[in-house]
Amino acid sequence: MRVIGMLSGTSRDAVDAALADLTWDGGDLRLRCGGLLSVPFPEPLRADLARCLPPADPTWQDVCRIDTALGRLFGSVAARADAELAGGTAELVVSHGQTCFHWTQGAAALGTLQLGEPAWIAEATGLPVVSGLRTRDVARGGHGAPLAATLDALLLPDAPGHGALNLGGIANLTARERPGTVTAYDLGPAGALIDAAAERASGGAERMDEDGVRAARGTVRAPLLAALLADPYYRLPPPKSTGKEHFHAGYLRARLAGDAAGPGPVPAPDDVVATVTELTATLVAGACRDHRLTSLTVSGGGTRNPWLMSRIAALSAPTRVVESTAAGLPAQAKEAYLFALLGYLTVHGLPGNVPAATGARGPALLGSVTPGSRPLRLPAPLPGAPGRLRIDGA
Repeated sequence: MRVIGMLSGTSRDAVDAALADLTWDGGDLRLRCGGLLSVPFPEPLRADLARCLPPADPTWQDVCRIDTALGRLFGSVAARADAELAGGTAELVVSHGQTCFHWTQGAAALGTLQLGEPAWIAEATGLPVVSGLRTRDVARGGHGAPLAATLDALLLPDAPGHGALNLGGIANLTARERPGTVTAYDLGPAGALIDAAAERASGGAERMDEDGVRAARGTVRAPLLAALLADPYYRLPPPKSTGKEHFHAGYLRARLAGDAAGPGPVPAPDDVVATVTELTATLVAGACRDHRLTSLTVSGGGTRNPWLMSRIAALSAPTRVVESTAAGLPAQAKEAYLFALLGYLTVHGLPGNVPAATGARGPALLGSVTPGSRPLRLPAPLPGAPGRLRIDGA
Protein backbone atom coordinates (compact mmCIF):
# COMPACT_ATOMS: atom_id res chain seq x y z
CA MET A 1 0.00 0.00 0.00
CA ARG A 2 1.26 3.48 -0.91
CA VAL A 3 0.68 5.73 2.08
CA ILE A 4 1.42 9.42 2.62
CA GLY A 5 2.26 10.15 6.25
CA MET A 6 2.25 13.79 7.31
CA LEU A 7 2.62 16.03 10.32
CA SER A 8 3.47 19.48 11.55
CA GLY A 9 5.73 19.37 14.59
CA THR A 10 5.72 21.57 17.65
CA SER A 11 8.29 23.90 16.05
CA ARG A 12 5.64 24.89 13.48
CA ASP A 13 8.25 25.53 10.80
CA ALA A 14 6.98 23.18 8.08
CA VAL A 15 4.52 20.46 7.13
CA ASP A 16 6.32 17.22 6.31
CA ALA A 17 4.82 14.56 4.04
CA ALA A 18 6.59 11.27 3.28
CA LEU A 19 5.62 8.53 0.86
CA ALA A 20 5.82 5.01 2.30
CA ASP A 21 5.41 1.79 0.33
CA LEU A 22 4.33 -0.73 2.95
CA THR A 23 4.12 -4.45 2.22
CA TRP A 24 3.16 -7.41 4.41
CA ASP A 25 5.91 -10.00 4.15
CA GLY A 26 5.24 -13.22 6.02
CA GLY A 27 4.66 -11.67 9.42
CA ASP A 28 7.00 -8.71 8.95
CA LEU A 29 6.35 -5.33 7.38
CA ARG A 30 8.60 -3.97 4.66
CA LEU A 31 8.94 -0.21 4.20
CA ARG A 32 10.36 1.45 1.12
CA CYS A 33 10.98 5.15 1.66
CA GLY A 34 9.56 7.10 -1.26
CA GLY A 35 10.84 10.56 -0.41
CA LEU A 36 9.97 13.55 1.73
CA LEU A 37 8.19 16.79 0.84
CA SER A 38 8.67 19.57 3.37
CA VAL A 39 6.59 22.72 2.85
CA PRO A 40 7.34 25.77 5.00
CA PHE A 41 4.48 27.20 7.05
CA PRO A 42 2.97 30.35 5.53
CA GLU A 43 4.15 33.14 7.81
CA PRO A 44 0.66 34.60 8.49
CA LEU A 45 -0.64 31.20 9.61
CA ARG A 46 2.48 30.52 11.68
CA ALA A 47 2.09 33.86 13.44
CA ASP A 48 -1.64 33.32 13.98
CA LEU A 49 -1.04 29.86 15.41
CA ALA A 50 1.75 31.08 17.68
CA ARG A 51 -0.53 33.81 18.99
CA CYS A 52 -3.15 31.23 20.02
CA LEU A 53 -0.99 28.48 21.54
CA PRO A 54 -0.42 28.06 25.29
CA PRO A 55 -0.20 29.98 27.48
CA ALA A 56 -2.60 32.08 25.33
CA ASP A 57 -6.36 31.66 25.74
CA PRO A 58 -7.85 31.68 22.22
CA THR A 59 -11.52 32.16 21.38
CA TRP A 60 -13.69 29.54 19.72
CA GLN A 61 -13.50 31.66 16.57
CA ASP A 62 -9.71 31.39 16.72
CA VAL A 63 -9.88 27.62 17.10
CA CYS A 64 -12.31 27.22 14.19
CA ARG A 65 -10.30 29.53 11.95
CA ILE A 66 -6.99 27.77 12.68
CA ASP A 67 -8.50 24.29 12.35
CA THR A 68 -9.75 25.23 8.89
CA ALA A 69 -6.53 26.94 7.80
CA LEU A 70 -4.42 23.99 8.94
CA GLY A 71 -6.72 21.51 7.23
CA ARG A 72 -6.48 23.41 3.95
CA LEU A 73 -2.68 23.62 4.28
CA PHE A 74 -2.36 19.89 4.99
CA GLY A 75 -4.68 19.18 2.07
CA SER A 76 -2.52 21.17 -0.34
CA VAL A 77 0.67 19.48 0.93
CA ALA A 78 -0.90 16.00 0.67
CA ALA A 79 -2.03 16.69 -2.90
CA ARG A 80 1.48 17.84 -3.81
CA ALA A 81 3.02 14.78 -2.17
CA ASP A 82 0.71 12.50 -4.12
CA ALA A 83 1.61 14.22 -7.39
CA GLU A 84 5.34 14.77 -6.81
CA LEU A 85 6.32 11.69 -4.79
CA ALA A 86 3.75 9.09 -5.78
CA GLY A 87 2.86 10.17 -9.31
CA GLY A 88 -0.81 10.16 -8.35
CA THR A 89 -0.78 6.56 -7.09
CA ALA A 90 -1.13 7.07 -3.31
CA GLU A 91 -3.92 5.07 -1.68
CA LEU A 92 -4.14 6.62 1.79
CA VAL A 93 -3.19 9.80 3.64
CA VAL A 94 -2.41 9.74 7.35
CA SER A 95 -2.38 13.12 9.07
CA HIS A 96 -1.19 13.69 12.60
CA GLY A 97 -2.29 17.32 12.40
CA GLN A 98 -0.94 20.08 14.61
CA THR A 99 -0.88 19.50 18.35
CA CYS A 100 -2.40 22.61 19.89
CA PHE A 101 -2.94 21.32 23.41
CA HIS A 102 -1.90 18.20 25.31
CA TRP A 103 -3.78 18.08 28.60
CA THR A 104 -1.84 16.40 31.39
CA GLN A 105 -2.25 16.47 35.14
CA GLY A 106 0.65 15.03 37.09
CA ALA A 107 1.27 11.53 35.80
CA ALA A 108 -2.01 11.31 33.85
CA ALA A 109 -3.05 12.50 30.41
CA LEU A 110 -6.64 13.71 30.32
CA GLY A 111 -6.96 14.75 26.69
CA THR A 112 -5.13 15.86 23.58
CA LEU A 113 -6.07 18.18 20.73
CA GLN A 114 -4.66 18.10 17.21
CA LEU A 115 -6.11 20.56 14.69
CA GLY A 116 -6.22 20.35 10.91
CA GLU A 117 -9.68 19.10 9.84
CA PRO A 118 -9.18 15.95 7.70
CA ALA A 119 -12.17 16.69 5.45
CA TRP A 120 -10.05 19.34 3.72
CA ILE A 121 -7.34 16.75 3.04
CA ALA A 122 -9.86 14.24 1.66
CA GLU A 123 -11.37 16.96 -0.52
CA ALA A 124 -7.99 18.07 -1.87
CA THR A 125 -6.70 14.58 -2.63
CA GLY A 126 -9.77 12.41 -3.13
CA LEU A 127 -8.11 9.88 -0.84
CA PRO A 128 -9.28 8.42 2.48
CA VAL A 129 -7.59 10.03 5.48
CA VAL A 130 -6.69 8.55 8.87
CA SER A 131 -6.44 11.23 11.56
CA GLY A 132 -6.89 11.74 15.31
CA LEU A 133 -4.29 9.09 16.10
CA ARG A 134 -3.60 9.95 19.74
CA THR A 135 -7.04 10.22 21.33
CA ARG A 136 -8.00 6.53 21.41
CA ASP A 137 -4.91 5.70 23.45
CA VAL A 138 -5.79 8.51 25.88
CA ALA A 139 -9.33 7.13 26.11
CA ARG A 140 -7.78 3.85 27.27
CA GLY A 141 -5.88 5.55 30.04
CA GLY A 142 -2.69 6.18 28.09
CA HIS A 143 -0.80 9.34 27.27
CA GLY A 144 -1.27 9.12 23.51
CA ALA A 145 2.50 9.62 23.42
CA PRO A 146 5.09 8.85 22.45
CA LEU A 147 3.57 7.01 19.49
CA ALA A 148 7.09 6.68 18.08
CA ALA A 149 7.38 3.65 20.36
CA THR A 150 5.33 1.66 17.83
CA LEU A 151 7.89 2.12 15.07
CA ASP A 152 10.84 1.85 17.45
CA ALA A 153 9.59 -1.41 18.93
CA LEU A 154 9.50 -2.92 15.44
CA LEU A 155 12.81 -1.46 14.30
CA LEU A 156 15.17 -1.61 17.29
CA PRO A 157 17.19 -4.82 17.75
CA ASP A 158 15.35 -7.13 20.13
CA ALA A 159 18.08 -7.09 22.75
CA PRO A 160 18.64 -4.90 25.82
CA GLY A 161 20.71 -1.76 25.48
CA HIS A 162 19.27 -0.22 22.33
CA GLY A 163 17.40 3.08 22.30
CA ALA A 164 15.85 5.61 19.94
CA LEU A 165 15.57 9.35 20.49
CA ASN A 166 13.50 11.88 18.57
CA LEU A 167 14.47 15.54 18.94
CA GLY A 168 11.52 17.74 18.09
CA GLY A 169 10.05 20.50 20.20
CA ILE A 170 9.97 17.79 22.87
CA ALA A 171 12.54 15.01 23.15
CA ASN A 172 11.08 11.52 23.42
CA LEU A 173 12.94 8.31 24.12
CA THR A 174 12.31 4.62 23.46
CA ALA A 175 14.49 2.11 25.31
CA ARG A 176 14.78 -1.64 24.92
CA GLU A 177 15.50 -2.90 28.42
CA ARG A 178 14.44 -6.49 27.79
CA PRO A 179 13.45 -8.50 24.72
CA GLY A 180 9.91 -8.18 23.40
CA THR A 181 8.99 -4.84 24.94
CA VAL A 182 10.07 -1.21 25.20
CA THR A 183 9.85 1.67 27.64
CA ALA A 184 9.05 5.05 26.08
CA TYR A 185 8.23 8.52 27.34
CA ASP A 186 8.76 12.23 26.77
CA LEU A 187 12.09 13.23 28.31
CA GLY A 188 11.42 16.96 28.29
CA PRO A 189 12.11 19.98 26.10
CA ALA A 190 14.41 20.05 23.10
CA GLY A 191 13.56 22.60 20.41
CA ALA A 192 10.78 24.06 22.56
CA LEU A 193 13.20 25.91 24.85
CA ILE A 194 16.15 26.17 22.45
CA ASP A 195 13.95 27.93 19.89
CA ALA A 196 12.47 30.19 22.57
CA ALA A 197 15.94 31.13 23.80
CA ALA A 198 17.20 31.82 20.25
CA GLU A 199 14.18 33.98 19.49
CA ARG A 200 14.74 35.89 22.72
CA ALA A 201 18.46 36.31 21.97
CA SER A 202 17.79 37.68 18.48
CA GLY A 203 14.94 39.99 19.43
CA GLY A 204 12.55 37.86 17.40
CA ALA A 205 14.67 37.79 14.24
CA GLU A 206 15.60 34.09 14.56
CA ARG A 207 13.24 31.16 15.06
CA MET A 208 15.92 28.67 16.04
CA ASP A 209 19.59 28.38 16.89
CA GLU A 210 20.77 27.76 13.34
CA ASP A 211 23.53 25.11 13.36
CA GLY A 212 23.84 25.55 17.13
CA VAL A 213 25.99 28.66 16.63
CA ARG A 214 24.64 30.59 19.63
CA ALA A 215 24.93 27.64 21.99
CA ALA A 216 28.48 26.94 20.82
CA ARG A 217 29.67 30.46 21.60
CA GLY A 218 27.70 30.78 24.83
CA THR A 219 28.62 29.53 28.29
CA VAL A 220 26.48 27.12 30.28
CA ARG A 221 25.28 28.84 33.46
CA ALA A 222 25.27 26.22 36.20
CA PRO A 223 22.71 27.97 38.48
CA LEU A 224 20.24 28.32 35.61
CA LEU A 225 20.78 24.72 34.53
CA ALA A 226 20.14 23.57 38.10
CA ALA A 227 16.94 25.63 38.26
CA LEU A 228 15.73 24.08 35.01
CA LEU A 229 16.57 20.55 36.14
CA ALA A 230 14.56 21.08 39.33
CA ASP A 231 11.30 20.91 37.35
CA PRO A 232 9.02 18.27 38.98
CA TYR A 233 8.24 16.72 35.58
CA TYR A 234 11.62 15.01 35.45
CA ARG A 235 10.92 13.16 38.68
CA LEU A 236 7.70 11.60 37.39
CA PRO A 237 8.09 7.93 36.47
CA PRO A 238 7.16 6.77 32.97
CA PRO A 239 4.77 6.56 31.27
CA LYS A 240 4.58 10.34 31.03
CA SER A 241 4.17 13.02 28.39
CA THR A 242 4.53 16.76 28.13
CA GLY A 243 4.50 19.57 25.58
CA LYS A 244 4.63 23.28 24.95
CA GLU A 245 1.73 23.73 27.36
CA HIS A 246 4.45 23.42 29.99
CA PHE A 247 7.74 24.22 28.25
CA HIS A 248 7.21 27.50 26.41
CA ALA A 249 8.77 30.96 26.19
CA GLY A 250 6.92 32.15 29.30
CA TYR A 251 8.30 29.19 31.23
CA LEU A 252 11.82 30.24 30.28
CA ARG A 253 11.19 33.87 31.21
CA ALA A 254 9.94 32.79 34.63
CA ARG A 255 13.10 30.75 35.25
CA LEU A 256 15.23 33.75 34.34
CA ALA A 257 13.37 36.06 36.70
CA GLY A 258 14.43 36.78 40.27
CA ASP A 259 17.06 34.47 41.70
CA ALA A 260 16.26 31.46 39.49
CA ALA A 261 19.43 31.95 37.43
CA GLY A 262 21.60 32.53 40.47
CA PRO A 263 23.16 35.71 41.87
CA GLY A 264 24.35 38.48 39.61
CA PRO A 265 22.97 39.79 36.32
CA VAL A 266 20.63 37.82 34.05
CA PRO A 267 22.72 35.48 31.85
CA ALA A 268 23.79 36.82 28.47
CA PRO A 269 21.41 35.77 25.66
CA ASP A 270 23.79 33.22 24.12
CA ASP A 271 24.50 31.81 27.59
CA VAL A 272 20.77 31.09 27.92
CA VAL A 273 20.78 29.27 24.56
CA ALA A 274 23.83 27.27 25.64
CA THR A 275 22.20 26.38 28.96
CA VAL A 276 18.88 25.14 27.55
CA THR A 277 20.81 23.15 24.93
CA GLU A 278 22.83 21.60 27.75
CA LEU A 279 19.56 20.83 29.54
CA THR A 280 18.39 18.62 26.67
CA ALA A 281 21.76 16.89 26.41
CA THR A 282 21.81 16.31 30.18
CA LEU A 283 18.33 14.76 30.11
CA VAL A 284 19.33 12.44 27.27
CA ALA A 285 22.55 11.40 28.96
CA GLY A 286 20.73 10.66 32.20
CA ALA A 287 18.25 8.45 30.36
CA CYS A 288 21.08 6.57 28.65
CA ARG A 289 22.54 5.79 32.06
CA ASP A 290 19.18 4.92 33.63
CA HIS A 291 18.32 2.46 30.85
CA ARG A 292 21.90 1.19 30.38
CA LEU A 293 21.87 2.00 26.68
CA THR A 294 24.82 0.96 24.57
CA SER A 295 23.45 2.55 21.38
CA LEU A 296 21.12 5.46 20.71
CA THR A 297 19.60 6.16 17.28
CA VAL A 298 18.57 9.80 16.89
CA SER A 299 16.06 11.42 14.54
CA GLY A 300 14.09 14.65 14.25
CA GLY A 301 14.86 18.28 13.56
CA GLY A 302 17.34 18.45 16.43
CA THR A 303 19.78 16.36 14.41
CA ARG A 304 20.38 19.49 12.30
CA ASN A 305 21.89 21.18 15.38
CA PRO A 306 25.51 19.94 15.45
CA TRP A 307 26.25 21.51 18.84
CA LEU A 308 23.29 19.75 20.45
CA MET A 309 24.31 16.46 18.85
CA SER A 310 27.91 16.88 20.00
CA ARG A 311 26.82 17.59 23.57
CA ILE A 312 24.52 14.56 23.58
CA ALA A 313 27.35 12.35 22.32
CA ALA A 314 29.82 13.77 24.86
CA LEU A 315 27.55 13.53 27.91
CA SER A 316 26.09 10.13 26.93
CA ALA A 317 29.44 8.36 26.41
CA PRO A 318 30.10 5.47 26.25
CA THR A 319 26.65 5.11 24.61
CA ARG A 320 27.13 5.10 20.83
CA VAL A 321 25.05 7.90 19.26
CA VAL A 322 24.10 7.66 15.56
CA GLU A 323 21.43 9.19 13.33
CA SER A 324 18.52 7.02 12.18
CA THR A 325 19.67 7.52 8.59
CA ALA A 326 22.30 4.89 9.35
CA ALA A 327 19.46 2.39 9.81
CA GLY A 328 17.86 3.39 6.50
CA LEU A 329 15.27 5.78 7.92
CA PRO A 330 15.93 9.46 7.08
CA ALA A 331 16.36 11.41 10.30
CA GLN A 332 14.18 14.32 9.13
CA ALA A 333 11.37 12.04 7.93
CA LYS A 334 11.06 9.48 10.70
CA GLU A 335 7.89 10.90 12.24
CA ALA A 336 6.19 11.19 8.85
CA TYR A 337 6.98 7.53 8.21
CA LEU A 338 5.76 6.72 11.71
CA PHE A 339 2.32 8.14 10.95
CA ALA A 340 2.21 6.34 7.61
CA LEU A 341 2.85 3.11 9.55
CA LEU A 342 0.15 3.87 12.13
CA GLY A 343 -2.45 4.61 9.45
CA TYR A 344 -1.53 1.41 7.63
CA LEU A 345 -2.08 -0.58 10.82
CA THR A 346 -5.44 1.13 11.42
CA VAL A 347 -6.94 0.39 8.00
CA HIS A 348 -5.72 -3.21 8.27
CA GLY A 349 -7.45 -3.69 11.63
CA LEU A 350 -4.36 -3.74 13.85
CA PRO A 351 -3.66 -1.77 17.06
CA GLY A 352 -1.12 1.01 16.71
CA ASN A 353 -0.16 1.79 20.31
CA VAL A 354 2.33 0.15 22.67
CA PRO A 355 0.52 0.01 26.03
CA ALA A 356 3.75 -0.56 27.95
CA ALA A 357 5.02 2.74 26.56
CA THR A 358 1.94 4.95 26.69
CA GLY A 359 0.33 3.51 29.83
CA ALA A 360 -2.90 2.51 28.08
CA ARG A 361 -4.96 -0.33 29.52
CA GLY A 362 -4.50 -2.33 26.33
CA PRO A 363 -3.93 -2.25 22.58
CA ALA A 364 -6.11 0.14 20.60
CA LEU A 365 -7.04 0.76 16.98
CA LEU A 366 -5.97 4.34 16.52
CA GLY A 367 -7.65 7.20 14.72
CA SER A 368 -10.70 7.89 12.60
CA VAL A 369 -11.12 7.37 8.86
CA THR A 370 -12.53 10.11 6.61
CA PRO A 371 -13.65 8.73 3.22
CA GLY A 372 -12.20 10.11 0.00
CA SER A 373 -14.06 10.77 -3.22
CA ARG A 374 -14.87 7.09 -3.83
CA PRO A 375 -16.76 4.55 -1.69
CA LEU A 376 -14.64 3.59 1.31
CA ARG A 377 -13.24 0.07 0.99
CA LEU A 378 -10.84 -1.00 3.71
CA PRO A 379 -8.33 -3.76 2.96
CA ALA A 380 -8.74 -7.20 4.48
CA PRO A 381 -7.46 -7.41 8.07
CA LEU A 382 -3.95 -8.74 8.43
CA PRO A 383 -3.50 -12.08 10.19
CA GLY A 384 -1.63 -10.63 13.16
CA ALA A 385 0.64 -7.92 14.44
CA PRO A 386 3.92 -7.56 12.53
CA GLY A 387 7.00 -8.95 14.21
CA ARG A 388 9.54 -6.59 12.63
CA LEU A 389 9.74 -3.54 10.40
CA ARG A 390 12.33 -3.93 7.66
CA ILE A 391 13.56 -0.91 5.71
CA ASP A 392 14.28 -1.73 2.10
CA GLY A 393 17.82 -0.72 1.25
CA ALA A 394 18.94 -0.46 4.86
